[in-house]
Amino acid sequence: MGCARWLALGGLLALAGLLQARLLPPHQAGFGECDRFFYAGTPPAGLATEAHVRICQRFAGAERFATLYSPGHRIPVFSAFRASRPALVSAEQRGLLEPQIDDPSSNLEEVIEETDALTSVHNLGSKQALNADYIDSNYEIGQLYPFLLSTDPQAPTFPLTNSVPMTQSFRERWHMNLNSLMERALIPHCGDGKDLYIITGAVPSDHRLKDKVTVPEFVWLAACCDVLGGGWAMGFTKHAQDSGIIEDVMVRDLEQLLPHKPQLFRDNCGETEQDTEKMKKILEVVNQVQEEERSLLSQESMSPLASTQSQRSAPPSPEAPEGGGSFLGKVLGFLLTPFIKLFQLIYYLVIAVLRSIVHLLWFVAKQVINGIECGLYRLGAATVSYFVAIGQELVGIPWKVLKVVAKVIRALLRILCCLLKTICRALSIPLRVLVDITMFPVYTVGAIPIVCKDIAVGLGGTVSLLLDTAFGTMGGLFQVVFSVFKRIGYKVTFDNSGEL
Repeated sequence: MGCARWLALGGLLALAGLLQARLLPPHQAGFGECDRFFYAGTPPAGLATEAHVRICQRFAGAERFATLYSPGHRIPVFSAFRASRPALVSAEQRGLLEPQIDDPSSNLEEVIEETDALTSVHNLGSKQALNADYIDSNYEIGQLYPFLLSTDPQAPTFPLTNSVPMTQSFRERWHMNLNSLMERALIPHCGDGKDLYIITGAVPSDHRLKDKVTVPEFVWLAACCDVLGGGWAMGFTKHAQDSGIIEDVMVRDLEQLLPHKPQLFRDNCGETEQDTEKMKKILEVVNQVQEEERSLLSQESMSPLASTQSQRSAPPSPEAPEGGGSFLGKVLGFLLTPFIKLFQLIYYLVIAVLRSIVHLLWFVAKQVINGIECGLYRLGAATVSYFVAIGQELVGIPWKVLKVVAKVIRALLRILCCLLKTICRALSIPLRVLVDITMFPVYTVGAIPIVCKDIAVGLGGTVSLLLDTAFGTMGGLFQVVFSVFKRIGYKVTFDNSGEL
């Protein structure tokens, strides 16, 4: 018995030694050797903060995947890895601890069992989740990276730095979804997964497990296929409610759903050269996986009701006399079995028809609600635009009034400026000139009589001059005539009276 214990302990220590978790120092960029698990060697931008811890997970002497861990929430932000074959569902889950998260001064550079960490790690559980946090709760350890790290099925390892709280049904369906997608959609359409980059993450909610470990609101997966001329990118989300169905989203839409709106793949995984035909084929497989999950949920929801109904429909065994009761029961069972099967078939058909009718009614109601919401949205947008336009006009009225007042004040200032210029120019004229200009009307009125007098004197002198000229001329003519007569011999005499 003691030998078996020592062998088991040695196996556990050997298993723990295979998985080494290297914490990257804050000053070092990226994830060191684990950068090769990211597309183009570039980790997501916008997710990591100073409070997060970057871990390069190693197994069997080689790097296997990278993890960004949040000590505040005690769950990983994301884990990045290259495509690998799915893990065995029957693999035993064993949570291993990273000692340097709680104790930075620890010399242990590899993950260890929680029982071993109790005596070798200081402040154990202060920044990371423990197995004890999941005891007596409705949650189990669920891995973000749920795939086998090695082809050896005897060496499964599950570090708690890669785990988040999940209910049993959610964890089983989440891993089932990922296994189906990887086997049927992602790996076959990316060269058997040789160039397939996977990032799985969790978005924390407000609920904490025992006030320590944060329960995720939803988990997500982003896949990038780096194939020349045939690459693609796809995202998936699944909410933590047990009734949630895995949903497919574009990577850009997934980035908008995550905190801080990060960039998961550089250049969006070569968006300009992606193969849309492969993405359509992947979506077809995704639709099949979604339908299978819906059918599984329907069967789980119907199984209690069907078992109750079958119990109610089964007829009681009639009592018969000893020796013939078993034979009569077999005969009755043989005769009633077809009717019971028929009744069950009819019941399933009725349930299926009712479910289809409910789905149809729900679809119609959803379309009507969407139409009403669209109409209300458009009406609200038009109303808002109308009031915004009115508001802009109302707000513009005071501004226009101020512009008019400013123009009026400007015109008055220009008039005043012109008036001041006129006054300044008037003041620059000599005073004597101003006095002369002022007295000009007085001088003009006073000079009118003198001017009239001078005009009258001038007119009188002119008339007198004309009369003198006329009489002088006539006198000269008479003298000439007298001279002529005197020469020709006529003698003209005048008497005393002056007559001839």
